[in-house]
Amino acid sequence: MLAEAQIQDFIKNGYVHLHGAFDCSPGSIAHRWVQDTWKRNGIDEHDRSTWPVGKIHMPSTEIIPAKEISPLAVEAIRELCGGKDRIDGDNIRWSNGFIANYGMGRDQEWQAPSPSVKGWHKDGDFFKHFLDSPEQALLTIIVFSDIDPHGGGTFIAPDSIRHVAEFLRDRPEGFSPFDFSEAGLIEKCEHFVEATAKAGDVILMHPYMLHASSFNHSEKARFIINPCCSFKEPMCFHRTDGSDYSPVERAVLHALSVEYLDFHITSERERIVPPRLKHQAELLEKEKERAGT
Repeated sequence: MLAEAQIQDFIKNGYVHLHGAFDCSPGSIAHRWVQDTWKRNGIDEHDRSTWPVGKIHMPSTEIIPAKEISPLAVEAIRELCGGKDRIDGDNIRWSNGFIANYGMGRDQEWQAPSPSVKGWHKDGDFFKHFLDSPEQALLTIIVFSDIDPHGGGTFIAPDSIRHVAEFLRDRPEGFSPFDFSEAGLIEKCEHFVEATAKAGDVILMHPYMLHASSFNHSEKARFIINPCCSFKEPMCFHRTDGSDYSPVERAVLHALSVEYLDFHITSERERIVPPRLKHQAELLEKEKERAGT
C-alpha cells in the first residue's frame, strides 16, 4: 500500500503521514465517538467556559478492530512492521479512549517545538525497554479532529531515533520507561516538527520517536488516540537475508549507520503496570456517575 518513497522517508525520518485514512463524517463510528466525548466528560461543547485548560486522557468504553475503521491504516502498519506474519493485524484495536486537548496552555505564551518544551518522552510505560523490544512496534497518532498550527498537534523530533537507538544499544541490560525524560536525549536533537493533520488522518511513527504535547491555542478541541501495536517476536538486526528486515528494523540500522548488529539483551524482559491505569479507572467511574449507570 505504501509507495517506496514513503518507506524510504520512514527509514530516514521515522514517520509516515496517511491522509484521509478513515471516515469521520456524520454517521461514522469516529464521528459518534467524538460527539459522545462531551457528555462523557461533563463538558458543554458550546460553552467554552466549561472547557478545561488542559487534557483529559479518557478511558476506553468501546474498542473495535482497527480494520473496521481503517483497513488502509492496518495494511500500512503491517508493511512498516515487515508483513502480517510479524504483527497480528486482527489484534490492532482502536477505541474511544481519546487524549482530548481542550486548550492546554491557552493561558500561556505559545511555545514552538524545541528541547525547552516540557514533557518529551518515548512511549511504552508498560515494559522495560531494550533495543529490540517487541512490545511497541509503532507509535501511532489516529486523528479524529482537524489539528491546525498551534492547535495541539503533537511535537516530534525525527532525529531522536538515532539518539534513542544509540542509547539503547549501549544498554543491553534494559532501561526504565520512566527515566527517558531524564536521559538528556532531547537536548541532542535539532530537527522538530509540529504534527498538524485533518480528521481521518493517521500518522505512523517509529517507536523510538521522542515526542511531546503542545499547547492548543485554537478555538477547537483536539481528539486523538495513540493505540499500541506489537511485534510477535523481538526485533532482529542480524537477519541472514538482509532484505528481510522490516522498515522499522531498517530505520534502527540506518540510525546507527550499520548494515548489521548482533544485539543480545543481558537481563529479563519485564512488564510494568503503569500508574495511568488507576487514573483512568477513576475517570471511568465519574463517567458512569454522569450517565447514571
